[in-house]
Amino acid sequence: MKTTIQEIKTAISHLPADALSNLRQWFEEFDAKAWDAQFEQDVKSGKLEKIAERAINDFHAGKCKKA
Repeated sequence: MKTTIQEIKTAISHLPADALSNLRQWFEEFDAKAWDAQFEQDVKSGKLEKIAERAINDFHAGKCKKA
């Protein structure tokens, strides 16, 4: 049986504070791992090469400022 997003939202809205805190912590870790995996996949596929090349060119052209 598939759970819908609305059912998940409803279940979350009924969680006690401690369970909601645990869910937040779990989801933050889950989301970070998913983001890291996507980033690694993008690096391996060369998807970020153009962005890096443009940043390096802008740096050498003096288009960057110190923060």
